[in-house]
Amino acid sequence: KILIVERGVTGFCLFRSALRVGMDPLLRPGHSAPCLPSALGAPHADVFDRLDARSSTFGVHQGAADKASKSTAGGPVQAAFSPYQDNGGSVVAVAGKDFCVVASDTRFGLGYSIPARKVSRNLILTDQVVLATAGMQADTSTLHKVLRTRLRMYQQNHGKPMSLPAVAQMLGNTLYYKRFFPYYTFNVVGGVDESGEGYVYGYDAIGSNEKVKVVCTGAAQSLIQPVLDNQVDGKQLQMGAAPPAPLSLQQTVDLVKDCFSSAGEREIYTGDFVEICKITQTGVEVELFELKLD
Repeated sequence: KILIVERGVTGFCLFRSALRVGMDPLLRPGHSAPCLPSALGAPHADVFDRLDARSSTFGVHQGAADKASKSTAGGPVQAAFSPYQDNGGSVVAVAGKDFCVVASDTRFGLGYSIPARKVSRNLILTDQVVLATAGMQADTSTLHKVLRTRLRMYQQNHGKPMSLPAVAQMLGNTLYYKRFFPYYTFNVVGGVDESGEGYVYGYDAIGSNEKVKVVCTGAAQSLIQPVLDNQVDGKQLQMGAAPPAPLSLQQTVDLVKDCFSSAGEREIYTGDFVEICKITQTGVEVELFELKLD
């Protein structure tokens, strides 16, 4: 005889039960299987149907994601795992003729809860360059640690701090290096270059970037970016309207505060406080602006 033993505990129990009651251990479709042990539940007319039912109950492996489908009283439920989570946050950078403003809110969101209200998303890289990061807080912390280490190595090797273009290139390379398992972060870099003019860089998760004068990313991007495009860059103006005049540092700070105040009313992952970094040739000044705490 050819002996077929099913894999796993279920097949072993069926085979052992067949030997115990004197049944033919070679069970084919159409054969009945009475006297199954009570631990396996009520007997089925067909053993293979029984095995199919049990496999759907315990779950079926579906590749590296390890997804399982299990049957419950309310119907099938899909189980899944993701290594990422979005902790919210909105970051803004606006450049002027001789300054730059980088701002981010401090709310740490997790689902519909707020585990913390004062989590800084800004990282002062040099006296003229600031990074702000939205997205997953764990990846944000890791990315900031990597960048601090590389900045320290550059300082020791060259005897001077990194310039704004050098920092922008380094961040792009760091993110692109992790493109196959990327940091779930969305970054903006702002500062003044060696000539004293302000510029900002916006990034996606894998390092693609653009050098612009105004950028916003994060949870409230769709609310804040159109306002900045209109008020700073002069986009989407009515026909015949004059372009907006260049803003001063204080006017830019006031505009950023208004943007975050409005976004906090409409976006649940933006709120609590805004950490504003004002960057000039003389250094970085930090201001904390309070939003609504609801």
